[in-house]
Amino acid sequence: MAGKAGSRLVHGVGYNDGKYSSRDGNRTAYIYGKWQRMLERCYNEKSLIAKPTYIGCSVSDNFKAYALFHEWYIEQIGFEYQDWQLDKDLLIRNNKVYSEECCILLPKDINTLIIKNDARRGDWPIGVSKHKRDGTYSATCNYGKDVQEYLGSFSCPMKAFLAYKKAKESYVKQVAEQYKSQIDPRAYEALMNYAVEITD
Repeated sequence: MAGKAGSRLVHGVGYNDGKYSSRDGNRTAYIYGKWQRMLERCYNEKSLIAKPTYIGCSVSDNFKAYALFHEWYIEQIGFEYQDWQLDKDLLIRNNKVYSEECCILLPKDINTLIIKNDARRGDWPIGVSKHKRDGTYSATCNYGKDVQEYLGSFSCPMKAFLAYKKAKESYVKQVAEQYKSQIDPRAYEALMNYAVEITD
């Protein structure tokens, strides 16, 4: 989306026509910050090097306009919680486009729980590591937190992965029930149907 003649595009693509201020007193307005970081994740070269999982991601034409993004944002469930995060791929698995149809707002606890992290997975399926000493495979799950919980030792990586999958999916459902009254009903439904994939 092209801006007005002479206007400066944000991260080369975003346009702010001034309808909504980018400032809140001496600070960046929080919705503007969400918009700016969304564009940065998709179009800033340094950001893409630091977080290559966003390579190939893009932003819809409407979302490139801050005014349209702002108007969409304040209509979303959870918009009043400044620490909630913009999610693009819970409703549509592996979605690469930030748009009105695909995005929702989620508490950080949920978004951290379902985020993919290929860089940490290593040679084995998610949640699985191999013991060099005896050749067995351990399953662990951090449930979106910093501390890993040991789920058991197994003779093959697939059995370890299935233990992880069962534990993670069960926990996601628990969290969905915990936040049911607060989150978008579409998010609740997606979490209740959430399936851990071996490629996560």
